Amino acid sequence: MSGFRRAIAAVIALITAIALTGCSFDQLRVQAAQVPTLVLSSLSDPKTFNTVVSQEQSEVFGLIEEGLISQNGITGEIEPALAESWQFSADKKTITYTLRPGLKWSDGEPLTVDDVVFTYNDVYLNENIPSDARDVLRIGREGKFPSVKKLDQRRVEFTIPEPFAPFLRITGIGILPEHILRSAVTTKDSKGRVKFIAMWGVDTNPAEIVVPGPFMIESYTTGQRVILRRNPYYWRRDQQGNALPYIQRIVLQIVENLDTQLLQFRSGGLDEVDVSPSYFSLLKAEEKRDRFTIYDGGPALTQSFISFNLNKGRRQNGQPLVNPIKSAWFNNLAFRRAIAHAIDRQQMLNNIYQGLGEPQNSTIAIQSPYYLSPQQGLKVYDYDPKRAKELLQAAGFQYNSRQQLLDAEGNRVRFTLITNAGNKIREAMGAQIKLDLAQIGIQVDFNPIAFNTLVEKITAGLDWECYLLGFAGGGIEPNGGANTWLPNGGLHAFNLKPRPGQPPLIGRVVSDWEQQIGELYIRGAQELDETKRKAIYAEAQQLIQENLPMIYLINPLALQAVRDRIQGVQFSALGGALWNIYELKLAAD
Repeated sequence: MSGFRRAIAAVIALITAIALTGCSFDQLRVQAAQVPTLVLSSLSDPKTFNTVVSQEQSEVFGLIEEGLISQNGITGEIEPALAESWQFSADKKTITYTLRPGLKWSDGEPLTVDDVVFTYNDVYLNENIPSDARDVLRIGREGKFPSVKKLDQRRVEFTIPEPFAPFLRITGIGILPEHILRSAVTTKDSKGRVKFIAMWGVDTNPAEIVVPGPFMIESYTTGQRVILRRNPYYWRRDQQGNALPYIQRIVLQIVENLDTQLLQFRSGGLDEVDVSPSYFSLLKAEEKRDRFTIYDGGPALTQSFISFNLNKGRRQNGQPLVNPIKSAWFNNLAFRRAIAHAIDRQQMLNNIYQGLGEPQNSTIAIQSPYYLSPQQGLKVYDYDPKRAKELLQAAGFQYNSRQQLLDAEGNRVRFTLITNAGNKIREAMGAQIKLDLAQIGIQVDFNPIAFNTLVEKITAGLDWECYLLGFAGGGIEPNGGANTWLPNGGLHAFNLKPRPGQPPLIGRVVSDWEQQIGELYIRGAQELDETKRKAIYAEAQQLIQENLPMIYLINPLALQAVRDRIQGVQFSALGGALWNIYELKLAAD
């Protein structure tokens, strides 16, 4: 599986449950007994099956995608996938991949070098097709792209404008079938948009979705489940020459509540569930009796944070994205630093996470060799409401007789904080943030909303004030976060430019520190000397903490409960329980 398609998605994050709507629990267990079936779940419906244009990492994608290379979920080392080998030129600017012989798509058609060239030249590098992957493929200060050409029937050559340290990892993004998608790339709809953008929506006949990964989509029922079945043409074989994967079928249930997921796991019908800190003690007591194992992978490769909308832009009709009064607060560095000091992260860790984690301070995972720790000088914001008030008052804010915070013009400081409904941890975090900020006179209107609505509001509407979210699976390579930190990146959510095809904004401003962080990410990718790379990313981490476009909260432990009937699990925070799903087996119950 790829694991490299998104900056925020280098690993597979799969959680489990069974929704009883439309198909009873007993029916699913009978079906599972007839066909080896793994039962998983997701908190939300997929918005699309088009892995290129999606801005969220659906659990489905990691099961159907495959790139030229893959990543070992334990070591983080790069391993061959569709390409059996690769070779760099002496100047490190040409990389030649050799595909495995006899590769096929899930419809049985040959998977060839032509598909690789099509995927990159006609899709990922097509300016008419919005894709976060293109941000990651930009190379150097000028953001140039690689050129891709066919050498022969099995070899494809990538030429890059300059040495680019993360390039090999980037080629884990999924390869696409030219014979299915060519016409959609070369034709436009009545609105002048490339038809590919609307391809493979959730209403598509699954038989039309042709993939290279270990599984293929069999069916999708809105609000209920996605069913996947084994791809009979998947390339991997075991040591005896048997076709992989062993698992025949996966049921991915849509369960929008973590409590329901826990209930279904405890009832014995689910195969894997992320362990929330509030559930840990309960599940630990049932571990042996109910024949499952709780795996602890150490600090999770996730980021949890709040972020303010710093976008000063206006729409074409002159309407500002953010109320100018509130925008002035959000863009005031002293305000953001005061917020950071006012959030009691240790209390959050103790009460919400049951001590299973640690306060988070960096955008880069602790496991990464590029991580800068507080002991090495990374700036941190300890809980200090007195200091928060001092910062606010020094910046011109003031308190009225009821200790409510007002700005210099007398406006009450009040904003809306949104997060995804159904995630109990985030709902509890939001509730605490509301109380913490009330202690420094700020009124927070906390509003959990549906996840898909939240994503659309942030990435398309651009009219939010503050959100609480997390990025999953950051990986160990910092450049995986390039599209968060490049000013024009697709995940630069705190100051996001409109999507391709949307009207441009008037007056969007990129601050000096934003530009500087983007420059550091460009330099870090250019630099091949590991010592120098570490220094560059250390400076970037320091700048992020100095300016707080994201106020980091808690780094929890990576905990998953996995049924013992799943054989071959090699758990890690990097890969989770299912990174090697192609070789996992299901024992009889």
